Amino acid sequence: MAVILAGGTGSRAGAGVAKQFRRLDDGRTVIETCVEAFAACGCIDRIVVVMHPDHVAEADKLLMPYRLSIIAGGDERWQSSLNAIKALAHYRNELNVLLHDCARPFVSKRIIEDVCQALQDHEAVTVAVPATDTLYQVADGQVVAVPQRQDFMRAQTPQAFRLSLIERAYRLALSDPDGIAATDDCGIVRKYVPDQKIFIVPGEESNRKLTFASDFSRL
Repeated sequence: MAVILAGGTGSRAGAGVAKQFRRLDDGRTVIETCVEAFAACGCIDRIVVVMHPDHVAEADKLLMPYRLSIIAGGDERWQSSLNAIKALAHYRNELNVLLHDCARPFVSKRIIEDVCQALQDHEAVTVAVPATDTLYQVADGQVVAVPQRQDFMRAQTPQAFRLSLIERAYRLALSDPDGIAATDDCGIVRKYVPDQKIFIVPGEESNRKLTFASDFSRL
């Protein structure tokens, strides 16, 4: 099962329209392109879209040709993931779930299928590409260290898990008195189920994230 996280407002992308509904060069919206990528994969039997509450009706009309469910997201990314996980609670715990950022509409069939394949042997799977730029560790606006970049990779999505694992991780996260600060679902698993290994599927540079207005001008 694939969960497409489209709960943000996309304000940094400009254009006066939510990023999910911006049209790409082929005339399709970001959300349509993203949904189609997963709908075309035989390993995906169901799609759930997590949409900002203000845009659920618009998304429902736009995505009517697809057989999917739309649920409301939360204010933070992790809240949208959690809403989706709660919505899947009635499924068996051995269900596999792929969580993907709608802002990465160009995810390839190869990546999706490789993630599905990896889930046959691993309980947690992510997608990443090698870091190519020199990295700085900074403090107070100054460089304090220059780590070896071969020790780092840039995270992409989808990130995929056994439903029982990601449910457990979020259950532990919700009981954290310091609150939840992770920026993705692997961060939740890594922090709250630290013994869990996370397998890496090679990503692609084309699986880039559309965040700013300039990202759309370079398509």
